[in-house]
Amino acid sequence: MAGILNSHTTSNGTAEPLSLVGEAVAKACEEYTKRNPESLKAYNDSCHHLPGGNTRTVLHSSPFPLTFDNGSGAALQDLDYNIYTDFLGEYTAGIYGHNNAAIQAAVKGALDDGVNFGGNNRFEKQLAKTVCERFAPTMELVRFTNSGTEANMCAIATAIAWTGRAKILVFEGAYHGSTIMFPFGGKGTEMNLPHEWVVGTYNDIPKTRSLLQSLPPDSLAAILVEPMLGSGGAVPGSRDFLQFLRHAATARQALLIFDEVMTSRLSYRGRGHALGLRPDLMTLGKWVGGGMSFGAFGGRADVMALFDPRTGPLKHAGTFNNNVVSMAAGVAGCGILDEATVDGVNAVGMLLKGKVEGVLCRCGVADRGVGGASVEGEQNGWRGGEVERCSMWISGIGSILNMHFGGPERELLQELFWHHMLREGIYMAQRGFVALSIEITVVHVQMFVDAVEKFVVGYAALFRRGS
Repeated sequence: MAGILNSHTTSNGTAEPLSLVGEAVAKACEEYTKRNPESLKAYNDSCHHLPGGNTRTVLHSSPFPLTFDNGSGAALQDLDYNIYTDFLGEYTAGIYGHNNAAIQAAVKGALDDGVNFGGNNRFEKQLAKTVCERFAPTMELVRFTNSGTEANMCAIATAIAWTGRAKILVFEGAYHGSTIMFPFGGKGTEMNLPHEWVVGTYNDIPKTRSLLQSLPPDSLAAILVEPMLGSGGAVPGSRDFLQFLRHAATARQALLIFDEVMTSRLSYRGRGHALGLRPDLMTLGKWVGGGMSFGAFGGRADVMALFDPRTGPLKHAGTFNNNVVSMAAGVAGCGILDEATVDGVNAVGMLLKGKVEGVLCRCGVADRGVGGASVEGEQNGWRGGEVERCSMWISGIGSILNMHFGGPERELLQELFWHHMLREGIYMAQRGFVALSIEITVVHVQMFVDAVEKFVVGYAALFRRGS
């Protein structure tokens, strides 16, 4: 273990001393391994049957992931009986917490009455009415899927069928599902569907205008955009940028698709509506299905009429599109998340963000992006840009946030921060992503803020380097 702590092997096989940050991460990993023997055993066992012990890439973490045994409210317990406050919220799908009584009752009731009917059920009509009314005026007609990935796949296919064109404008840093992702730097797109993607720069109107002007006439089917980059670092899209996309799509007779799988929870009627913008189509994800397997796409009635089995040419299959568990849970969940509750969870998120910003500024480690990270900042961070000073900031809106680090060792700092927060009893994504549930209170917020301050103070020497 001493060798692991004091050096690492380079690509040419030689040993190099670890940096101060590297040493801190190695020590944190060693302590983590000692604290979590049962999770380590579960991980090693799973490697016999799953590649890398994993069936969902985002859940892998270094040196190995925790395995959870149960959850209640905002709390999670792992196999080693460690208890954490959950600030990850199943990457936004778990907004209800871990055992909401109303959703449990809805699911149990649906199961008691039988499943897999092979026909329509009473819940799907109720959920469709709820979704269309909630996300009016955009959602004139809706269809259900099993995930946000499926919803975006269907929305793209709809645009191609409607326009008779092939090109889809998307943006670097966007994540629209497991087969529609465009990470910063362009790596990791091997699983993408083989559409004619055109990749632009998020929040940059001049570059996007130039890119659109470079396309052949009548070639653009759709512009697919998140009103806030989610997996790309919780970077809000500016209203001016999103409004420009609305005008650009209209001028080219293309469809504007808002991917609101995540952002639809940032206000009662979705982020687009809060900005006063109306896309042609929008997509939704699992929280609308009560946290179960669920997705939805919909919008303009004339476009969605393509799927009318009485008159339309498009067929959209899916055995579990209307499964009674997701339909019943969705009806219950949308009832729980009334306007006051949605406003409340997002207010708690803004409280957390403001308090963290205060800590970072007071401790002198805040850098660019405080109050709302720029895409340029995110790109520099992901690409190892030219920022030399170690820094830390928080981005996002309401209940969806992201902790970031800058500097040449930003990835190591991010990993070190994750291990520190676990020691403080806080579970979040290793990449810094945070999504609050309605079970998170101001007491939990203060716990998070105190843990951040403890990290900044405890590792002050690392932030002073390069300043």
